[in-house]
Amino acid sequence: MIDANLRLPAQLEPAQGLPTILYVDDEANALKYFQRAIAPLANVLTATSVEEGKRILDAQAERIAVLVSDQRMPGAYGNELLSYAWDRYPHIVRILTTAYSELEHTVEAVNQGQIHRYIQKPWDIAALRMELKQALELARLRNEHAQLLREKLMVRQRQAVANRIGTLYALCASLAGPEQQLPVEAYLSAALTAGVTPPEPDWLLMDYADLVSSEAFRGTAFAAAVRQQLDTLEREHPGRGVEQAIDMLLPVFGAALQNQGGTALFLDGRLLTEFLETPTTTPVSSIHAFWLASLLWLARRGWSLQLSKTELGLQGKVVQAEPALTPDHLAAWIEQF
Repeated sequence: MIDANLRLPAQLEPAQGLPTILYVDDEANALKYFQRAIAPLANVLTATSVEEGKRILDAQAERIAVLVSDQRMPGAYGNELLSYAWDRYPHIVRILTTAYSELEHTVEAVNQGQIHRYIQKPWDIAALRMELKQALELARLRNEHAQLLREKLMVRQRQAVANRIGTLYALCASLAGPEQQLPVEAYLSAALTAGVTPPEPDWLLMDYADLVSSEAFRGTAFAAAVRQQLDTLEREHPGRGVEQAIDMLLPVFGAALQNQGGTALFLDGRLLTEFLETPTTTPVSSIHAFWLASLLWLARRGWSLQLSKTELGLQGKVVQAEPALTPDHLAAWIEQF
């Protein structure tokens, strides 16, 4: 049990390398006793109300491993704070401490999955420390699990981009015609210049077969849209002159593109990277399909669009197309993403 004669420091300095626990209680003595008892295990942040606890969570959630809250406080119950943390910061281990008379609210919180466990008041210090050791260990394991998920996410993101680049090459090869001038480099160069955020894997499609299937249908739909846009361009601009290339982009890109005396200024780089970076369940827009179709239209005529980054956006100018892409060259492009 708590020793009423236990001497307490006015404030405990944070110890380097220790995890952090947030304890919320409107009783000043309880805050002091808790801080004193747990200080060897963790840095302790304290708050005297649910609202103050929410503010601390919002400001420092990344460093908080465990949240402990008293149940009965003026203005709000502790399980409200634990529910708040559950919704916004699920990595935090949540514990409710309460007297036996308030057990009904505790059972409700447990049933709703809002708390890891509850600790009954008055505390047994040895038992309290043991409970908090276990909670901190759970928080550590959760953090390790989250790190593994992040690493898996990064691998899957890179795989998704690599597979999409392969799909892009196959798509262009099927549409380019006998000239075999493929705008893959122009597309990838523009995407790198604009900046690509790897697609977030859809965790509802964790099964590999489902992901591959979804990507295949997405790529097929994109190819059909590009073919349709390319047919329209060839019908409306059948000549080999490229002086109208930038002007023909304007109606589709609208306010996102400016013609600056024969030089294109793209104001929204995301329109140039969509196929590579949007989620697998998100269809590619008609604007992006038109973008690739335009590069194919130029490639058929031996030209390409070269982009560079400026303060105002991405500046593009028509240049001679690059030589045919080799497997090694394509692999080098993939490694850059």
